[in-house]
Amino acid sequence: MIIYKKNLKFYIGILLILLLASCGAPTPNVDKSDHFNGEVFHNLDESELHKSFKDFLKWRFYSKRKDWPDWVDIDQQNIKSNKVKDGEIIITFINHATMLIQIDGVNIVTDPIYSKRSSPFSFIGPKRVKLPGIKFDDLPKIDIILISHNHYDSFDKKTLDDLVKRDNPYILFGIGNANYLKNKTDKSIEMDWGDKIKLNKIEFTFLPAKHWSKRTLFDTNKSLWGSFSIIGSKKIYFAGDTGYSDHFKKIANDFDGFDLSLIPIGAYEPRWFMKYAHMNPQESVLAHIDLRSKKSIAMHFGTFQLTNEAINDPIIDLKKAMQDLKIDKDDFIILKNGQSFKNGDNTNSNL
Repeated sequence: MIIYKKNLKFYIGILLILLLASCGAPTPNVDKSDHFNGEVFHNLDESELHKSFKDFLKWRFYSKRKDWPDWVDIDQQNIKSNKVKDGEIIITFINHATMLIQIDGVNIVTDPIYSKRSSPFSFIGPKRVKLPGIKFDDLPKIDIILISHNHYDSFDKKTLDDLVKRDNPYILFGIGNANYLKNKTDKSIEMDWGDKIKLNKIEFTFLPAKHWSKRTLFDTNKSLWGSFSIIGSKKIYFAGDTGYSDHFKKIANDFDGFDLSLIPIGAYEPRWFMKYAHMNPQESVLAHIDLRSKKSIAMHFGTFQLTNEAINDPIIDLKKAMQDLKIDKDDFIILKNGQSFKNGDNTNSNL
């Protein structure tokens, strides 16, 4: 087996995590639940648990990553509408799992990350290879932030802090996540699976996903992860990070399908390590089918090298999966950073 060489920064990072992660999040106070055992949260299917730190080291030291470019130039775009009218929808892919959802006059952003790295440190960890598709200062006023879970590529404290200072938005996330905010806000709302809240005419429901949570060595699954339905003039589903499971079919039955779904397609190799928590593109297409989604948009790819596949593999594999599963290319949309999908018009959106 070939050992993939790591630079000095990786070893330093592991040491810092061991030294700095001296305390974990407090045990959340949760009523009786089918996904909480009194100490930690778990997936509805308890037969597949998260991988251990030993497995993580095995993956990092004994597998070969495909090469990524050091940098990819993109043209950052401008948002054409600060607000959309009732009945209108514009979805803009900013980067990774950061999507700007403009619906019925409300601006929503998912898992916002503008930092240089997806990491607790400024000098080590996955480094972005593309700029966000929209400059931070060009973002319209954000009304609501949706956070799927607390991993660093989805829960970026710096970006959240900047948005709170600028816009004072609501922040919706799972139980136990408010503890991680850099600056506390009375507009942060912790939710359990099945909880509903109506804000600015839009109804949000926090829903299951097949994933896990962790920010230090000692807080594994102390906070809840999940997905969101966003119900206004149209029904939108934000899948968050997730492995493939039957939760998609159950959610589709509860909501009678969706008009549009935002589905992750990247960070899936090697499968022995990633399958339990991240879908590969074929599974992403199966999720689109299970959700009975009229349209889906790809996310969670092409910005940070989190796993072993090449930067363009998710796009290549998604196109092949759509062909194999007989899904029209206009029904599962691939946007470039900064590109938008408006009211069903996805002309020239696919790469």
